[in-house]
Amino acid sequence: MDHATGAMGSLLPKLGELLKEEYKLQRSIKDDVKHLKRELESMHAALRKVGDVPREQLDELVKLWANEVRELSYRIEDIIDKFLVHVEGPEPEDKPHMLKQVMKKMGGLFTKFMKRRSIGDEIKSIKVSVQEAADRRDRYRVHEVVTNLVVTTTVDPHLLALYKDQKELVGIDDSLNELTKMMSDGGGDASKQLKILSIFGFGGLGKTTLAKQCMISLKRGLIIVLLFR
Repeated sequence: MDHATGAMGSLLPKLGELLKEEYKLQRSIKDDVKHLKRELESMHAALRKVGDVPREQLDELVKLWANEVRELSYRIEDIIDKFLVHVEGPEPEDKPHMLKQVMKKMGGLFTKFMKRRSIGDEIKSIKVSVQEAADRRDRYRVHEVVTNLVVTTTVDPHLLALYKDQKELVGIDDSLNELTKMMSDGGGDASKQLKILSIFGFGGLGKTTLAKQCMISLKRGLIIVLLFR
């Protein structure tokens, strides 16, 4: 079971199962189940987004909300499981001329009837809890906060390095002057020949920025091929 989303992954199909005719739920209870399913699907999506963000970057209110919804999902699943076990239990075999078996079967039917009434009360209670969680989600702006965090944390730092301003890089001037000189050395036809240079260094040191500044510094019309290592 996914820790980030609690019991949501297995709970949502079970709510769909409750809507089947074989469980003989009242129409009003079915409507409540449909409402729960819609709300929990939305919360499931929000929990997945929360799980995409490093925990240390999450807002405290978002953490509290996510923990609350996970616990709520376990509670709901436990209630649904108990109901399904009682209602789906095997019918006692009805053997002819055996009053005991008949009474046992009738007792089983009565138990299922009472369970159907009980699940209705449970669903109404759950509906209140889910609505409160939904209200807090909107009040805390969970979708907005988490979406912004996901966008921020999924930007590749190497991609950001491509757009570094030259002024942000320390000690680039000497390297830039040397590289520009190497690319432009030689007069006449020699300056027009294809030149290949390799720039070595660890990722994030500014190799791409250095090459870009070199191309900007050189005259237009000069074709430069740069190899990065």
